[in-house]
Amino acid sequence: MLGGGETYDLYLAEYEATSAIVQNSSYDEATGRALLSVLAEQAQQAGWAAFDAGNHTEASRLYKESHERAVAAGDAPLAGNALAYLAYQSGRDDRRAAVGLAVRSCQVAGTDAPSAVRALLFERLAWAYAIIGDVRETERALTTAETAVAEDSEEPQPDWAAWVDHNEISIMTGRCWAELRRPLRAVPVLERVLDNFDEVRARDKSLYLTWLADAYLAADEVEQAASVAGRVLDLSAGVASVRPRQRIKPVLRHLDPHRAIPRVRETLDQAKALGLG
Repeated sequence: MLGGGETYDLYLAEYEATSAIVQNSSYDEATGRALLSVLAEQAQQAGWAAFDAGNHTEASRLYKESHERAVAAGDAPLAGNALAYLAYQSGRDDRRAAVGLAVRSCQVAGTDAPSAVRALLFERLAWAYAIIGDVRETERALTTAETAVAEDSEEPQPDWAAWVDHNEISIMTGRCWAELRRPLRAVPVLERVLDNFDEVRARDKSLYLTWLADAYLAADEVEQAASVAGRVLDLSAGVASVRPRQRIKPVLRHLDPHRAIPRVRETLDQAKALGLG
């Protein structure tokens, strides 16, 4: 519901407060490990918010600190998740490095990690393979993620991964196929999930819709792409996240040669009014 620009200061303050407790308090070994796990999780929250707000230097610092704290706590799943965050961020500049980090994240978490954790890390591994165009490994990682999320496990899941469900895996599946320029696979799954996606979660929905717009463009369905892009603009207005607008800009550029089409012109005019034209 809130973008990183709105949550970053709060998350960072919580991280710094816990860090002060760790540094200045006395406690036994078990409590120390628990505190370090909390600290690692808070660093990931703050790092994600920094990333979502466009502050990539700060995000990288916090992810690396999270990894260090998780390793010190002996919390392998959380350490793996820190590496997965770094992989996701690295994909912007070094896609091969992102794959290496994503592979490591799964290895570090281990095969005994809770099912939601394995689902989360392997879907992010699938994304890393998708952005380098590796169809086979993308499919393999998605299958592993789907298998994990379908497990009927009574094992408690960590709070930071408990949100991972079938819809999340479906959205990532659609995103991967859109990235791989396979619109016939991407469009049905994205439409099915996003049609029922609550618009109260405007940041998430506007971001995910950008991949649906991409998929429609890849299928040469220009009017549909314009319609979805218009929904992205509506939902992302006022959301303190740089990502939906960054993602929709290339779509708008590809739509511009089709300005003579009324629906396309309407979306481009909407974008211009919002300062994206």
